[in-house]
Amino acid sequence: MIQSLILAIYPLLQAEFSLTFVQIGLITLTFQLASSLLQPVVGYWTDKYPMPWSLPVGMCFTLSGLVLLAMAGSFGGVLLAAALVGTGSSVFHPESSRVARMASGGRHGLAQSIFQVGGNFGSSLGPLLAAVIIAPYGKGNVAWFVLAALLAIVVLAQISRWYAAQHRIAKGKPKAIIANPLPRNKVVLAVSVLLLLIFSEIFLYGEHQ
Repeated sequence: MIQSLILAIYPLLQAEFSLTFVQIGLITLTFQLASSLLQPVVGYWTDKYPMPWSLPVGMCFTLSGLVLLAMAGSFGGVLLAAALVGTGSSVFHPESSRVARMASGGRHGLAQSIFQVGGNFGSSLGPLLAAVIIAPYGKGNVAWFVLAALLAIVVLAQISRWYAAQHRIAKGKPKAIIANPLPRNKVVLAVSVLLLLIFSEIFLYGEHQ
């Protein structure tokens, strides 16, 4: 949602800062470099050293970008805001994909597909919310999305605790093929975690454009 939101307010940014097409392109380039090229680096690192708390940390980067975007008084401030939001996406997505897999109960393809749907749904919300909340009142109303970011951080902190606990359990067990189905309570818990993760994906609108 946040990434499509940035695209949706390009006309407001252009009008406020008298941006050229080149400058608008630089905003997009900065965002894409931070959100795309940095992401494999984060993924490589977290494969070696899992970081459950990267989920809320990534959202904190996004929160910082939102605050800066709402307060930006120059083109440079907008660029930095785009970089922070993009970095939040890079930090968030590698571990969030891992959590979706862990919460899948063995149905990895289904879990990832639902996770993708969350991102796509978020992309459709961004422009609509921008039209209702930001366009009539100006760029400063981006600050309202800070409340959603704070809620997402709280949710992701809970998911991170679950992820960390599951990771400790997995490290203490020998690798084996599990033939027995999961208990019902564990299935419900895993599905709940997946749904919360989807909420966070809808808010962030990761890389699924």
